[in-house]
Amino acid sequence: MFSQLGDSLDKTFRNLRGVGKISEKNIADAMREIRLSLLEADVELSVAKDLIENVQKKAMGQDVLKSIKPGEQIVKIFQDELVALLGYDNEALNLNAPGHILICGLNGAGKTTTSAKLANRLKKEGRRPVLIACDLYRPAAIDQLAKLAEQIDVPCYTPDASETDVKKVAKAGKKWAEQEGATVIIFDTAGRQEVDDALLKELKGLHEFLKPNETLLVADAATGQQAVSVATTFDETVRLTGIVLTKLDGDARGGAALSMNAVTGCPIKFIGEGEKMDQLQPFHPSRMADRILGMGDVVSMVEQVSEKINEEDAMRTAKRMSSGQFDFNDFLDQMKMIQSLGPLEGLMGMLPGMGKLKKQLPAGAFDDKRIKHMEAIVLSMTPKERTKPEIIKGSRRKRIALGSGRPVLEVNQLIKQFGQMRKMMKSKGKMAAMMKQMGGMEGMGDLMGGLGGLGGGKGKFPF
Repeated sequence: MFSQLGDSLDKTFRNLRGVGKISEKNIADAMREIRLSLLEADVELSVAKDLIENVQKKAMGQDVLKSIKPGEQIVKIFQDELVALLGYDNEALNLNAPGHILICGLNGAGKTTTSAKLANRLKKEGRRPVLIACDLYRPAAIDQLAKLAEQIDVPCYTPDASETDVKKVAKAGKKWAEQEGATVIIFDTAGRQEVDDALLKELKGLHEFLKPNETLLVADAATGQQAVSVATTFDETVRLTGIVLTKLDGDARGGAALSMNAVTGCPIKFIGEGEKMDQLQPFHPSRMADRILGMGDVVSMVEQVSEKINEEDAMRTAKRMSSGQFDFNDFLDQMKMIQSLGPLEGLMGMLPGMGKLKKQLPAGAFDDKRIKHMEAIVLSMTPKERTKPEIIKGSRRKRIALGSGRPVLEVNQLIKQFGQMRKMMKSKGKMAAMMKQMGGMEGMGDLMGGLGGLGGGKGKFPF
C-alpha cells in the first residue's frame, strides 16, 4: 500500500535534501509537488490543502531556513504533520461491560470477515467473544459467518433463514450470549451496494436498541474518496467510534487512510491486510507515517513475526544453520514459517529502505508461488536426498523435476542456491553482515536467509 505516494514523496524529498541552501521558492516548489502526489493518491482535497499549508508554514521558519540540514528538518515536519493527520496514537477498543461491538459498512468491504478476525484477535487476548449474525439480506451471509466462527473456534448465533426482524435477532442473540458466558458480543450487520435510506434506518434502529460500546465502520481502502463519503454518512447516522480499513494490501494509493480521520474525526482502529484470520492489526499512525516515507515499520514486523513463529523452532533452525547442519528438511520447515507470516511483499515492505530495494530485485521476486514451487521440489526429494543434498545428481534431479512438475533448470537453480546459502551460513562474517542489514534482529536474519532461492536464477536477495 501507499507505494505510489511513497515513491512520489521520496523523489521530492530527495531533491530537497540535495539543495545546499533552502529558499522559500524551493519550499514552495516542493509543496506543490507533494500536493499533487497527495491528490493523485486519492487524498481528499481539503485534507491535502490543510496538510500542505501546515507543513509550509512551519518549513518557512528561520530555524529551518538557516539550519545546516534544512531538507531533513522539512521531512521531519512533514512526518509529524502526517502522524497528526492520521490520529497521533492508536485508540484501543472500549470493551467495558456489556462489551457490545456493532460492525457496519457496505457490501464487499469485508464486514463478515472483519467480524471474525476481530473475534479471533480478542480470543487470543484472553476474552470470550461471540458472533451474532445480523445480516438477514445477503445470500449465505449467515453461513459465511458460521463457517468463519467454526474456523477460529468462537461461538456464533445463527438465526433462522426465514427471519427478517433484525432487532428480534439481536435480542435473542444477546440472551444466548449471556448463556454462553460471553464478555464481548460482535454483531455483524447487513450492508448494501451503496448507502440508502432503508439501510440507514435499520442500522439506526439497531444501534438505538443495542447502545453498543463500539460502532465500527468497515471501509474498503481501495474505494478512495467513496470510502470517505460513506464514513461521513454512517457517522452522521450512528456516531461511529472507529474505522477498520480493509484491503490495504491491494491498494497502491491509500488516500482513504489519510483522509478518513481528518474528515470524520473517527480514529482508524484496525487495518486488514489479507484474508487470513490473523491478518487484522491495530492501526498506529506513527508507524504508518514511517512506512509512507520509506522508513519502514520494524516494530510491527517484529510483532507479527513473534505472534506467528515458534521461538524454540526458530532458535533450533538458527543453531543448525550456524553449525553447518542445515539441510532441506530445515529449509522446508523454514518455508512453512515464512508462509505463516502472510504475503511476503507486505512483510518486506516493513523493512526500512525496502521501497528502493524492491526496484533492484528480479521481476516476481515476491511472488508467493515461488515458495510453493520450491516446496514442491523439496517434497519430491527422498528423505535421504533432503538430508544429504550433495548426492542429488543428474538422474535424481530429473526424477525430482518430474515429481514436482517443475523444470529441471528450476531444480538445478534451487539446489545451487541452497548450496550457496549453506556455505554462507558457515561464514560468521557473512552471517553478521546479513543480520546487520536486518537491523540486528538475529532471528529475522536467520529466517530471511532461507529466501535465497527466490531470486529466480538472477541471484539471491541482498539481505
